[in-house]
Amino acid sequence: MIEAINLNKSFGNKQVLKNFSFKFEKGKPNLIIGESGTGKSVLLKSMVGLLELDSGEVLYSGRDFLKMNFKEKKLIRKEIGMLFQGGALFDSMTIEENVVFPLSLFTDKSAEEKRERANSCLQRVNLENVNKLYPSEISGGMKKRVAIARAISMEPEYLFCDEPNSGLDPKTSILIDELINDLTYELNITTIVITHDMNSVLEIGDHIAFLYKGEKCWEGNKQEILHTDNKELNDFVYATKFLRNFKDKLK
Repeated sequence: MIEAINLNKSFGNKQVLKNFSFKFEKGKPNLIIGESGTGKSVLLKSMVGLLELDSGEVLYSGRDFLKMNFKEKKLIRKEIGMLFQGGALFDSMTIEENVVFPLSLFTDKSAEEKRERANSCLQRVNLENVNKLYPSEISGGMKKRVAIARAISMEPEYLFCDEPNSGLDPKTSILIDELINDLTYELNITTIVITHDMNSVLEIGDHIAFLYKGEKCWEGNKQEILHTDNKELNDFVYATKFLRNFKDKLK
């Protein structure tokens, strides 16, 4: 389990995260939702150490990540799989080399062991016979699946996904949602998904935090989200602001 406690982050005079607290449940997809620019990606990057928080605690199974030294943080990072918004594959590497990359970085496995692990992960995301291809030779949906294969190659305890459906068509987005959901339960991972895609929320939103102007202003699941009386959340879910503006333009 991961627990965020009173996280604060500012850039200059702008406070982006305001006393954010949330318990991310193990073995479930934990979704952080909200409009663009509300602090979702800043939250994710802060929790894995890509950005430095102003204050707060990030506990990985009770271990305070923010108080660790470099060596201790490196051990935690071995337990983390990352799925970046654009996939972040290395264009100059083959698909197999991309999946092997974290294994080369963090393990002393032999070349054969790394290839076997890469093949196993690629098969798990339903990709075969693509090992020697380059990212430019496969589709956007396939790139996301390769990125997922790379993210699980280290058998992580924690999986962070930043806008996993960004740039994908609706049908492919559903497949990616299903894959992330299946892997979460199959591998018993603590999964954190940053998204503003309501289709994803209704597909895999078993534990959700709604972020509004840097603050958590609602917590629940995909059943409860449709029956909330939280005005800001309803504006987000049903796009009522957009509908009101659209109706005003028709008058």
